Amino acid sequence: MPEAPKAAAPAAADLPSIRRRINAVLIASQILGGLGVATGIALAAVLAQEVSGTEALSGLAPTATVAGTALLSVPLAALMTSRGRRPGLVLAYLIGALGAGVVVLAAVIDSFPLLLVGMAGFGGASSANLQARFAAADLAEPERRGRAISTVVWATTIGAVLGPNIASPAGRSVTGLGIPAAAGPFLWAAGVFLASAVLVLVLLRPDPLLTARAMSPADSSPKGRSLKAGLLAVRESPMARLALVTVAVSHTAMVSIMSMTPVALSHHGAGIELIGLVISGHIAGMYAFSPVMGRLTDRFGRLAVIGLAAGLLCTAALLAGTAGASHGQTAAGLFVLGLGWSAGLVAGSTLLTESVPQPTRAAAQGLSDLTMNAAAGIGGAAAGLVVAQAGYGWLNAIGALLLLPMAGLAMRRALAPK
Repeated sequence: MPEAPKAAAPAAADLPSIRRRINAVLIASQILGGLGVATGIALAAVLAQEVSGTEALSGLAPTATVAGTALLSVPLAALMTSRGRRPGLVLAYLIGALGAGVVVLAAVIDSFPLLLVGMAGFGGASSANLQARFAAADLAEPERRGRAISTVVWATTIGAVLGPNIASPAGRSVTGLGIPAAAGPFLWAAGVFLASAVLVLVLLRPDPLLTARAMSPADSSPKGRSLKAGLLAVRESPMARLALVTVAVSHTAMVSIMSMTPVALSHHGAGIELIGLVISGHIAGMYAFSPVMGRLTDRFGRLAVIGLAAGLLCTAALLAGTAGASHGQTAAGLFVLGLGWSAGLVAGSTLLTESVPQPTRAAAQGLSDLTMNAAAGIGGAAAGLVVAQAGYGWLNAIGALLLLPMAGLAMRRALAPK
């Protein structure tokens, strides 16, 4: 793949305005991207059930999206490593738009295999949303890197809250076109992803990754920019390994517990409205408080917030796993689960970014997203089996046990000689 044109290093006086402009574009694209993902995913399982004709296969639609997000992480990281953030983010949103269009086509012709292909492509938008947090860190000052990442993560809150609420009108808007109502949100999502791609293509200038490289010419050799180099950089850095484990374990514990909570609530008599409120509180915990986690990460250090993440996630597992018929305790557990995920993602992403050499960062970050989504996909699939065989309480206990390696590595790094 040809190398991108070399960017010019900006003058020190211009850096603050460049940072503000790049962050504004990333926040706007994150709001749009989060809106598109949340709008489509809200009825993904419903659409899958309608197309497949059985409830047993409905869970494969969101699973295909997670798989697509994971699989696309590697080629997108390779593109960003070689050409910069802008082409990678644009391509990811375009793949998401194409995937959403394929989902609509699959619904019209009633093809379940094609639906799964489309859902995998739909995951491209999620890849873009994940990579945007690293783009925010490219030009951030080291002492504000956590806040830069957390601000972009926070922007997802707006789209995540609005998305499910416009799914219904999106469905009604296509009924006269011969498109099933459950596929309407995906048609809207395709348009939103296209708008995100245009926004990034036109306004994300200068490219944050290429500019960061231009500012560190002594540390910008193309020889270190391959995906293999990124893997080696993570393997050789204890802090990078800890960061990778933190992001993967936090995400896996969150997805596994969250995905089966609606089932547990329904077994104890909760209706759809109550389940929706519990999940909304969980999403608020995930995104709305990420700026707090960013400030804590910058103020008290990455390792301290990773320890906080482990504590919050364990507390969440204890609350949810022992709640039984107490819906309020389950809701509290899911809210704390979101907070723990936020702490782990922000602190882990910040630590990873600064623990590998600049040329290998994009590759290492792509590896991080691949690992976290692959692990979460396995965890989400296994969660149903655990609940079916042993119960929701045991699922939470296993989720808590997953946190032991993360907590142990964090403590080991904190106690290591400086």
